[in-house]
Amino acid sequence: MSTESTATAMHHLSAVLARLAGPEAVPRADQVEAVQAIIQPAARVLVVQATGWGKSAVYWAATSALRAGGSGPTLVVSPLLALMRDQVSAAQRSGLRAATVNSTNLDDWDPIFAALDSDQLDVLLVSPERLGNPRFAARLDELMSRVGLVVIDEAHCISDWGFDFRPDYQRLARALLSTPTASVLATTATANQRVTADVEAQLGAGTVTFRGTLARTSLTLSVVSGLSPLERYAWVADALDSLPGSGIVYVLTVAEADRLAAFLQACGHHVLAYTGQMEGDARVEVEELLRANQVKAVVATSALGMGYDKPDLGFCLHVGSPATPVAYYQQIGRAGRAVERADAVLLSAQADERIWEYFATASIPDPDDVASTLRALTGGSRSVIELDSLTGVRRSRLETLLKILAIDGVVAKDGSKWAATGTPYVHDTAKWAALARTRRAEADLMRRYAHGEGCLMAYLQQALDDPSPARCGRCSVCTGLLPAPGAQPSDARLQAAREHLRGVDSIIEPRKMWPSGVSRRGRIAGLAEGRAVAFADDAGWSTELLALQRVGYGSIPPELLAGAVATLGRWSKVWPARPVAVVAAPAASVEMKANQALAAHIASVGKLPLLDPFTWRGEAVPSDSSSGPVVAHLEGAIALDDRVGIPHGPVLLCATTMRTGWSLTVAAALLHEAGATAVMPMVVHRLP
Repeated sequence: MSTESTATAMHHLSAVLARLAGPEAVPRADQVEAVQAIIQPAARVLVVQATGWGKSAVYWAATSALRAGGSGPTLVVSPLLALMRDQVSAAQRSGLRAATVNSTNLDDWDPIFAALDSDQLDVLLVSPERLGNPRFAARLDELMSRVGLVVIDEAHCISDWGFDFRPDYQRLARALLSTPTASVLATTATANQRVTADVEAQLGAGTVTFRGTLARTSLTLSVVSGLSPLERYAWVADALDSLPGSGIVYVLTVAEADRLAAFLQACGHHVLAYTGQMEGDARVEVEELLRANQVKAVVATSALGMGYDKPDLGFCLHVGSPATPVAYYQQIGRAGRAVERADAVLLSAQADERIWEYFATASIPDPDDVASTLRALTGGSRSVIELDSLTGVRRSRLETLLKILAIDGVVAKDGSKWAATGTPYVHDTAKWAALARTRRAEADLMRRYAHGEGCLMAYLQQALDDPSPARCGRCSVCTGLLPAPGAQPSDARLQAAREHLRGVDSIIEPRKMWPSGVSRRGRIAGLAEGRAVAFADDAGWSTELLALQRVGYGSIPPELLAGAVATLGRWSKVWPARPVAVVAAPAASVEMKANQALAAHIASVGKLPLLDPFTWRGEAVPSDSSSGPVVAHLEGAIALDDRVGIPHGPVLLCATTMRTGWSLTVAAALLHEAGATAVMPMVVHRLP
């Protein structure tokens, strides 16, 4: 590379850094070289550097240099709306004209496209899902003929081997990587050697890679092990009393985020929940409150992660462990970017591993599911709802499967529906088996990290194939010290957690419509709102739920029976009418006896008539199947004894466990048809 290109890179990088970080800012190692590499004709560059290294400054400087030389605008692909909002702001502070097209600003698209057409924009940021939007897809070829630089941010998402693989993102990246004229830059802070090699292969021969150390000197890592789920809640409440600044508390599920946030609020902490199920505007509001230090913490799922920019984030706590060291490193990378010390504390538990196993296999296609899906598409285009009923594949798995098939060109979007393209599906058994093995091996690495097997920072560096791992001297393994409250929470907070969590009811919303392919049609009648004592891995009942699961839901511990009575006591205050009878829900095998025992206990306490009108014929409900086949099976399995009179009025329908709710829904339909005016489900354990 020439001395002239070095001078150009230095000039534009220095100008961008001065605008972003002040006139005293100086380039880090490799930043000038990275900019210089990007501004070469049709370059292919990969940057793997720690969060806070300045990857965005590199591509803003490269954009500035390319635009000054007469090149077209830069197209940045980002996987998260929060990331795009921050990047637009950063680009504008860098002296660039930037805009984004995404699902939240549809009304702005035409003016943005007009600005692109008149060369009045330097940077356009898009989400991977835009490729599937006809308005954007229609402009993509023309846009790609003019862009000077394509940036694939958070590039681990385009790799099958990445911890956060996203089919939409990989599909868009492949379309953009084919550009013969523009330079392409891929960036990430979270790639081990396998992911790095995969992204290099996708970028093509001649890729220049800049990879630096991933050690973070501002982070103090700690592991607190051996806590029960209830103790973890109490530990976080105690820790928020003393941790400086504001931060993020990560959890593994949406339900956990809502539960923990509610408990911390009850303890007097100003915290908010943040999940992918929230509306976009609500998420933006929470992000801004945290950024402005107007909340102590945000209790978040992984939906708050990549690209969220708060340099002074003071701590990152994990109630539950991510499945891989790479995912963990990515999340704690939000903290300590502009402060001398930030705490990253992992509160792990054995229960995390069930969630790890689910995510390890969720994006791996099952050949039988593929065959069912393609058979359903032989008659023409189908919506996801139609495919759900026709294939027996669960909705979440089906949506991921369709995106993976689209990457290989086997299916394609046809408006709001999916269609087969005629390209045969070839299942790469070796590839998917290797991926499953890799994910399980990464889970084992995370398990060993949680046990504190050596310096925690060095362990993360080694897991990410850092070229220069070293003992940090700061983590809880190196020093033997834990942040307050130490190894155990206070007794007062533990008692507060138990009382709070056992006093929170889980509301069961009734299903609204019957699926296709069953005897009943249209809107479901008679089923009312219900209650569950515990939902999923409920921290308030963790010990009792383990005991319940050990007996296969065949008998209910006395504490959970008492919890059911307490739940009914709270629920009864909002009943429109008192139940006139208690009914045991139908179930296969030993669970039916547990349902009968639950119904008998509630009937005795409430002094209500006890009815046992149901019989069950045949096998249990098929697992991991969609609604249509499940309901069809239940319609053949559940019967109502005509000799048992069903009173006119509301009845309580008691069940030990519930997952989809279809067993209770079919039972409720039979009771309603026999005379019950409303059927109110009362469940001990609602499964996720």
